[in-house]
Formats: sequence, structure tokens, C-alpha cells
Amino acid sequence: MPACIIDASAAATPTVVSGGGCPPGFAFSNNNDIVEHLSLPLPDFFSGELFPTNTTATAMTTEWSPSHSSELYRIDKWGPPYFSVNGSGNITVNPFGDATLPHQEIDLLKVVKKVSDEKSNGGLGLQFPLIVRFPDVLKHRLESLQCAFDFAVKSNGYGSHYQGVYPVKCNQDRFVVEDIVKFGSGFRFGLEAGSKPELLLAMSCLCKGHPDAFLVCNGFKDAEYISLAIIARKLAINTVIVLEQEEEVDLVIELSRVLGIRPVIGVRAKLRTKHSGHFGSTSGEKGKFGLTTVQILRVVRKLDAVGMLDCLQLLHFHIGSQIPSTTLLTDGVAEGAQVYCELARLGACMRVIDIGGGLGIDYDGSKSTESDISVGYTLEEYASSVVRAVQVVCDRKGTNHPVICSESGRAIVSHHSILVFEAVSSTAAAAPPAMSPSELNYLVEGLPEEARGDVRSISASVTNGDYDACLLYADQLKQRCIEQFKDGCLGMEQLAAVDGLCEMVSSALGVSDSVSTFHVNLSVFTSIPDFWGIGQLFPVTPIHKLDQRPGVRGILSDLTCDSDGKIDKFIGGESSLPLHELRESGNFGGGDGYYLGMFLGGAYEEALGGVHNLFGGPSVVRVMQSDGPHSFAVTRAVPGPSCGDVLRVMQHEPELMFQTLKHRAEECLHNNEDDTATLANGLARSFNNMPYLVAGPIASSCGFINGNNNNVNGYHHPYFCGAEDSCNGNAVEVANGEDEQWPYVCA
Repeated sequence: MPACIIDASAAATPTVVSGGGCPPGFAFSNNNDIVEHLSLPLPDFFSGELFPTNTTATAMTTEWSPSHSSELYRIDKWGPPYFSVNGSGNITVNPFGDATLPHQEIDLLKVVKKVSDEKSNGGLGLQFPLIVRFPDVLKHRLESLQCAFDFAVKSNGYGSHYQGVYPVKCNQDRFVVEDIVKFGSGFRFGLEAGSKPELLLAMSCLCKGHPDAFLVCNGFKDAEYISLAIIARKLAINTVIVLEQEEEVDLVIELSRVLGIRPVIGVRAKLRTKHSGHFGSTSGEKGKFGLTTVQILRVVRKLDAVGMLDCLQLLHFHIGSQIPSTTLLTDGVAEGAQVYCELARLGACMRVIDIGGGLGIDYDGSKSTESDISVGYTLEEYASSVVRAVQVVCDRKGTNHPVICSESGRAIVSHHSILVFEAVSSTAAAAPPAMSPSELNYLVEGLPEEARGDVRSISASVTNGDYDACLLYADQLKQRCIEQFKDGCLGMEQLAAVDGLCEMVSSALGVSDSVSTFHVNLSVFTSIPDFWGIGQLFPVTPIHKLDQRPGVRGILSDLTCDSDGKIDKFIGGESSLPLHELRESGNFGGGDGYYLGMFLGGAYEEALGGVHNLFGGPSVVRVMQSDGPHSFAVTRAVPGPSCGDVLRVMQHEPELMFQTLKHRAEECLHNNEDDTATLANGLARSFNNMPYLVAGPIASSCGFINGNNNNVNGYHHPYFCGAEDSCNGNAVEVANGEDEQWPYVCA
């Protein structure tokens, strides 16, 4: 018998991770045992040891703590001042940034449990995925931006002021826009629109804003768009029509004459300055929007010819989103300020310089100036660079300092919204099967001669310590057997045994794929479309269990029937994420769920998401800081779109679909009233439920079980319930009552 006979159950090699930002002693393992000696079960012609005896796995002696998780997931880098990990291992939200007091911190897990628990348990019964909004964070972001510019203006002796606008395209949600107008009213904060619906939205919201707040009208325009913008001035809204295309000036001149209203006009300039990253493609001479210097001069002459040059009061430009450094920022703003001063010299009544967007977010906490997902400056440094650049150029040209406007949407709304979703199951790489030497010999004897030769080559490579060749022969064996299986020369049992043998070789040599796939109750295309579309990375982390050592690495696979529906790239250059092992039964057999959060995604993701595979948007809750026992109050809860809602988006008619299926049930069940009622109730509930998976016991989550369908009017469905019943999709206003009472009413 050979000297190398080994237990296959010990062939899973723990991979010890050191360096790369991981806390000391951090390791992942396919099992919970510390493997002190690894070897391979091989037939009697194998001899020698697979590994030298000094390849002992490093013992994990370091105790785990929330601070280790904060470092591992880089929360201490991208999280401040709004996100941290508490002593219980849960993500906490600091609604007032650094000014948040300990009793004001909000435990995110408590919020999630409160809104997702069944109503019978005191919760709101909302389904995952879930967007949690924190208006307090939104307010703090807005105030921080304003304070940064106010300080820069004062410290530099700047002769005017800052007055920003929020581009509603970043997140058009009604309550987000209304909050921004309300929170920004004290410092004249306005809105920017890029389409006719956005313009109508902005006009309506600014009726409650500061009368001096700007409504900046960008984007391509037709006669109706321009007419709306001109009419807005008659409604005492401080509207500025920004010319993106040269021909728009003719429409503005004609429509203002017809309507008898003198407009305020801006021009968007194409700057030469641009950055080289992905987001720089919207800037420079080849940018999609804006006028060249030649076109700007023609616009000036046209306005002068009709006596409207005094209407030209604003210059707009855009260097590009996610500007990585203040060096690039200063260069672009200085170029724009030069154009502004030239327009003033030509006789325009210039008052405002709109520097556009570009204020970036540090998604990975690296503070890098060479990355699309990071920025190398603070809010204060950004504001100071802008103010100084404008001031230097205007002073040199002898031009009065203009009002500085920016369109900083990403920086305002990104932090206040968190996407929370469940991991419902996981699939790990299959462990090699345990085989006795006699079983393995039997397997080898049953293989064709060429395959037996590959096994002998594996044996010789092990004996010689040539592990690269060992892997090569194992792969050759596997491919050869696959071809023989396709030709019908090899049975499934033999192929499976060969797969197990090859996996044992890979595991013993430490090169097997130990990354698990976690299946999450989410659609990447709907909720994180920028990851799929442009490779945008967001921080993703468990929102709890951060006081426990993660035991596996995994990628996230969504519910869609699409191979692109996965998250396999993470901040820090990682291709997998440290995660905690799920319970054997997953989350559908009861027990606590495993919740993950995607952070800094409050801009664009909701607006860009589609209905791929007919998965609609998430449920949404609005959470305010409260001095009550929970430190928070859920002030609004909106269930996500139902199956019927998303079908209607694609021009289907759920009411007719339901009636068709109900009639078919009556025909197939031969008018059995009880069975027909049960089936019809189940169908109604399916139309009314969200498309995502529902956790919990089968009896309570499936609408076709008899016990669930004894009350037709109890299913909150517009096709089956009376007018007095509330229906899915209606918002719920929620107030924080005493103790565990959470009353709610239909809006």
C-alpha cells in the first residue's frame, strides 16, 4: 500500500488572508476545523506526501469585534460621518453627521425589523427589497454644502454669495424634492429641470420655496418647454432658460414676444477642460450639450439685435460628474469664469455663474484623485477651490463677482438612501466526496486506458512534488472524461467520481474555487442599474452580525433570469465579499434573515431602474430621528409595485387577465365553487403581491393554501376586494406611538 493515503474530508484548505486591509488573523475556511495536515486519497500506486509537513494553517487567535468589520468592509473609510458600526454589530445611521449624539443614533437593523415584521407582531409587513430614506441626513448634506460655500465666501472676501440648485433627475421622488425645497428655503436653494415633466414638478414645488430660488431649465427644448419656463416667471418663479442648442434662442425670442414676458436667459458653454474618466465624456468640445465660442457669439449678436442682450444673465458649464481633484476643478472653473467675464464685456447683464455638477462622492473611502469612484477633496476644499478660481479671474478682468450656483445632486442625495435586501440562500462549491482507497481504485479501474494514464500522471506529479503538472493532468483527466461522457462511453456515476477526484486535487493544492454564491431577493437591473450599465461600484455590506467573523467569501446573484444579474465586483478591487454563513434551511424555513445594504445609492439608481423580468421597484420607508424609545419614527411607508402594477407598465391589463384565469378555473374545476374560490383568491393575491420572494412558512406565504383564502375581501386586491379595503401600492403614514404601538392609516 502507498505511503500517501489521506482522508478526503480534510481536503478543504483554509485560505488565510493577510494584508490587503484585512484585520489580523482574518481567514476563510470551507469548514470550521483547523487543518494541520492535508493529503489526498489516492490509489495504491500513489506514494509520497502531497505537502511538506510545515504547511500548517494559521490559527485564528484574534477575537472578532465590530471594529474589525468596520475595517474589513471599509465602513470607517466611506461611512463617516453618517454610518458606523455599533457595539451590537449593527450598522448605525448618524442623522446629523458628526453632531449626532449617542442617543440619536439609529440602529438600521431595528428599522428594518420594524417595517418588515408582520403586522401581528407590531411591524408594518413591508416586503423586501426595501429603500430606507433618512430626511435628516438629506437636510444635513444640504446644510453642509451651503455652510462650506458660505465659509469660502467669507474667508476669501468674495463679493457675492452661493445659491445652489438640486438637479431633480438625480432622484425625482416627490418627498425627496419637497424636502430639499423645504430644507433649502432659508438659503434660497432651488431646482434644476431637464425635461417638461421635471419642469412642471419643479414649478409646483418651488411655489413653496424661497421666491429668489433659481429654477434652472436645462436640456433640449421645444416651444412647449420654453413656453412653460417663460410662464413660470409670470408665476413669480425665478426661472432661467439655459440655451443648450443655438436654435433655441430663436424660440425664446419669438415666444417671449408672443407671451409678452421678458425671460432670463443663460447659455451653456462647451469648455475645453475635461477629465479623462468615464464621467468626463459629458464635457469638453465634443460634449453632448452646450455651445462653442462661435455659437455663443452668434447668440449674443441675435439677442443684441432684438434688444434682449440684458436678458442674458447666466453662464452655465459642466466639467463632468464625479470630478476627482481640485486641480481639475480649478482649471475648469477658471476657464468658465473667463467666458463669463467676456460675456460681461460684450454687454450682457451677467449675474450668475453656474458651475454645473461634478461634486463627487467617495464611494470606496480611498480619497483617490485617479478613480471614477472616489474624490481627493472635502466639501470645504471643493467650495474654496470654486470661490477662489472665480474670484481670481474676475478680479483680473475687473468684473463684479457673480452669484455662484452649482447643480450638486449626487453629493446631496446619495447618502440619505439605503437599499436593504435579503440573502435568501447560498450555494457553496461542492466539497470533494470522501472515498476509501478501494473505492478510488475501483473508480480508476473502470476508466478507459487514456484516463487511467492521466491518473498515473497525477500520482507521479504528486510523488515528484510537481503540483503545477498535477493540476494540469487533473484538468486533462476531467476534460477527457467529459468528452467520453458525451460520446456515451462513460456513465454519470463515473463522471461524478472523476469530478470529485479533480476537486480533491484542487482543494488539496489550495486552488479550488471557495467563493460561494449568495442568492439575494433583488433585481440588479431595477435597483442597482449603474452597476450593470457602467460598472459603478457602491459599498455593500451586511447591516448586522458585524460583531461576528465572516466565514465565507461570496458573490451576490439576483432573482432575474439573466447571467448579468449578479454583483461580483466590490469596492477595494475585490471580486467577492466577506459574508456570514446562512442557516442550512436558508431564510424560507423561518428564523432570522440575513440582511445586506447597498449604501450611497440615493442618486440616479431609482430613476434609472427598469422592470427587467417584471421585477418592480422596492418598498420605500421614510425614517426620522425621534427622541422616543427607539430613536426613530417611520413617518411614511410605501409598498413596492405589485405584479399587477408592473404588468400594467408593459400595457397588460391585470383585471382582464384575472377574469380570464378565473373563467378558466370555473371550466376546469367543473363549477366546484369551493375549489374555484380558493384558486381565484390565490390568483388575486398573486396579482396583488410584489414580484419578489416571500420568506416564511408555506402556509402563510402561499395564497393557494385553503386556510389562506376563506375571506375573499381580505386580500387587499382591486380585482377582488371592496371599496372599503386598502390596496397594495397605497402609501401608509406611520406615527411612532408609545411602547410598541405603531398605528398607521391609509393615505
